[in-house]
Amino acid sequence: MRARSGLDPGSVWAQRLGQLERRLRAKEERIVVLETENAALHLKLAEYQGLAGRSTNEVLQLYSAHGQQQKLQRSSVVAQLHGAIKRLKQDLKTLRSFALELSKDFQRQSKTYLYQVLTAVQGIQLQNEAMQMFQIKAFDLEQSLQEVTERYEKEKQKRRALHNTLVELRGNIRVHCRIRPLLPFDTAAGHSVSQDRQRNSSEKVAYAADDETVLVKCSRPGHASINKTFQFERVYSPLESQDTVFADVAPLLTSLLDGYNVCIMAYGQTGSGKTYTMLGPQLEENFAYSIEDASELGIIPRATQEVFRLISEKPPGSYWVEVSVVEVYNNEIFDLLAKDSCGKVFGVKRDVVTTREGKSDVPLLTYEAVENASEFLHLVNKGLQLRVRHPTLVHAHSSRSHLVVTLTITTIVSGDNFGTSWEDEQTSQRLNKEVPCTFPQKMRENKSTSSSRASSPAQIEATEKMKQVKTRLQLVDLAGSECVVPCS
Repeated sequence: MRARSGLDPGSVWAQRLGQLERRLRAKEERIVVLETENAALHLKLAEYQGLAGRSTNEVLQLYSAHGQQQKLQRSSVVAQLHGAIKRLKQDLKTLRSFALELSKDFQRQSKTYLYQVLTAVQGIQLQNEAMQMFQIKAFDLEQSLQEVTERYEKEKQKRRALHNTLVELRGNIRVHCRIRPLLPFDTAAGHSVSQDRQRNSSEKVAYAADDETVLVKCSRPGHASINKTFQFERVYSPLESQDTVFADVAPLLTSLLDGYNVCIMAYGQTGSGKTYTMLGPQLEENFAYSIEDASELGIIPRATQEVFRLISEKPPGSYWVEVSVVEVYNNEIFDLLAKDSCGKVFGVKRDVVTTREGKSDVPLLTYEAVENASEFLHLVNKGLQLRVRHPTLVHAHSSRSHLVVTLTITTIVSGDNFGTSWEDEQTSQRLNKEVPCTFPQKMRENKSTSSSRASSPAQIEATEKMKQVKTRLQLVDLAGSECVVPCS
């Protein structure tokens, strides 16, 4: 085929040889590169072998150090364990001694507590015996208390009977005369009277000879002067105070709570001091009485205070008090506590009716419940502002009407107490008497106050177990009386 193509075999071999040589040179270059790489690898291998040797030495050193450290740790742990065991032994020894001491102490305390328990048991037994004795004594004391209570009730009834008997011995109706001192208007100029009459009016004509006698100088033109004496249950001189006057009527208030009706009234000539004795000094701007000076208070405020003081000593809820204020003017009765639709107090005329029992009564009269003296005095002052007044030559604010202040006291008592208190025969005889109240009054310079404990039976309302007893305290300030009986 080569012959046919015309190629030279020598050139072919030459080309072939050139190719082989090139390939050989490439191989030799490759060998050199590989040898170089092999040498580099041998160097790296030697380096790595050196590193491996050093690492092996380090590992061996680490193993050695680790082994030594473990030995040291084991020896330290063992030492710690030995120390802990030693401390535990010491603590165990201490705990054992403490347990022994605690056991001994427990035994001692057990003995002490046992002794205390035995002592307490003995004490309880003694206390039980003492308690039984106390119970016996308490039972005896209860019986004694019951006996004393019964005796107290009997003594209280005796005290009540003796007190009221004493009051009756002094008189169910008493007339007291009070002489007022000369006042500035007695000698004031400007009256349309003669000089002789002015001179005579400024002279004292009445004197308190003693506690029961009044001496009156009676003189008339053309006649010789004579002295007359008048007897009363009590005479008050001009120097005696409101306290002294009230002290003589205060015992009647005890009778009031014992079931008696009481009336205290004053009358006399205009300017004789009736209102002052019954109420006290009055304020001119509204005619109410002044309570600034307690020593000047009259019978009405003092009696009210005393009544509420006596009630405060009684069991709570056993008493309640109502008040009414009435004015009698020109024979007509006016209710001074009545209120209009707006609640304003104004005087309302009331009618008097006669009951089946023949007694006079004012059925529509206003009663206000009061719980203390202040409420009562407030109502009385309201009523006083409506009272009719008219100036006279003697008194610029003379009262021209009768003032009747009534305290109605309702007492709640049990059936037994009611029977022993008000069904006593002698007491019943006293209660069955009806005594009117009338008071004389001296002239301008001497004024009499009168008190009456009406022995009329108190109004009684009964229920099955409890009973109501109503008693009344009537405090009356009459209008000025100008009827003067001349000396003869």
